[in-house]
Amino acid sequence: MRHQNLDLPPPYTEVALREAGDAFTRAIAEAEAGAGAGLLVWVRRMGQCDCAVILEPEEKLAEAQHVILAGMAALADALNAISPPEKPLTLVWPDQVLFDGGLIGGGRLAWPADCTPRDVPAWLVFGFTLRTLADEPPGATPPAALIDDGFDDFENGPFIESFARHLMLALDEWQQGGKKAALASFRRYGKSAKGDLALALQSPSWLDGEEIAHGPTA
Repeated sequence: MRHQNLDLPPPYTEVALREAGDAFTRAIAEAEAGAGAGLLVWVRRMGQCDCAVILEPEEKLAEAQHVILAGMAALADALNAISPPEKPLTLVWPDQVLFDGGLIGGGRLAWPADCTPRDVPAWLVFGFTLRTLADEPPGATPPAALIDDGFDDFENGPFIESFARHLMLALDEWQQGGKKAALASFRRYGKSAKGDLALALQSPSWLDGEEIAHGPTA
């Protein structure tokens, strides 16, 4: 695993955590403390790829939450660029990533606890966790792991660099087309679904029902 800093384009700034860190929790804390858009937190960890990014939306929360679909599409784009072509990569609405039918991880979104659906949130945090080795699963079954399933040369640092660039493109599309653009990007890898997105985001399905203590229920 590489230990040097990531090669990230502006406007990203990097916070690298040691193995015991949690990127999503740290990014939320940084956002609450006033850190701005583009702060990217990642963890130097074997067995998982763990990353989170602070965003600053201009839309009301009910609309802005759909940016998770753009983030998931960016994650899938980065995986697809290095994926073994004979196996399918699939997104399951709104937050799961499957490779060859097995769950490898997913994404999640946080926002200020006092933000109502009609408010413009001061920040959002999009984060993801991917299982890279099967002995350190991030969540539910059926288990799958990138390195065990064909991503032989996977490294956290280079992958996060790629994801960051794909996320820039996805956010540019979001700026141009909003929710419709995010849905179109997501549908390249899976079907979108009708339902209460805010409710779904409170308890990410790929975390085995473990609820996140951030967002509107915090």
